[in-house]
Amino acid sequence: MLALSLATSVLPAADVQAKIDCSKVKCLALTFDDGPGKHTRPLLDLLKKEKVKATFFVTGKHVEESPSVVRRAAREGHAIGNHTYSHQSLPPLLDYEIIDQMRAASTVIEDATGRRVRMFRPPYGHTDERVLGIAGEQDLAQVLWTGTTLDWSLRDAKKIKAAVLRLARRDGVILMHDTVPQTVQAMPAIVKELKKRGYHLVTVPALAGAKGAKGLRPGVSYP
Repeated sequence: MLALSLATSVLPAADVQAKIDCSKVKCLALTFDDGPGKHTRPLLDLLKKEKVKATFFVTGKHVEESPSVVRRAAREGHAIGNHTYSHQSLPPLLDYEIIDQMRAASTVIEDATGRRVRMFRPPYGHTDERVLGIAGEQDLAQVLWTGTTLDWSLRDAKKIKAAVLRLARRDGVILMHDTVPQTVQAMPAIVKELKKRGYHLVTVPALAGAKGAKGLRPGVSYP
């Protein structure tokens, strides 16, 4: 596996949204797992057009295939998180295998973006105290979610939109997948309706770093 490399320090994605105070306004974080893939670019086009930010938990092997997509996402102010190198369930693995999965993913992400990775999401949401402890040793916060759309199962744009709107709540973190084409198809209507309902769509670091919040901390699970 790849060894962890040092990345150039730049402003984190949360700073891009520093003017949005989620302690005073209604915020929501849209998150996308498993990419980048062929549908990620159209999704980035939409997010740019709508002037909203999202969080992408990417797998290392896919970053190696499409580093420019991840580089673009980071450059446009989206937050990038570690989703392991090859999307294996972590609890059954040995310690060194978990470390390799985390380090290899962080390495390719940092090589693509020039930004240090500070958060990870365990594949399938499978985690335990041992996984969380190892994440802390790798200087990673664990990020789960408040609601999942199950878009990978629904595969229907209207149903995915309905799921997002049902799950939306202040300071929520919603799980989707940019590898599901119907999710990307649903996003224009989703963003429009969420804005209509008064939500500010922000990154997970921006949400976690709101005034009075504890922020993302290594070895700690959020939200």
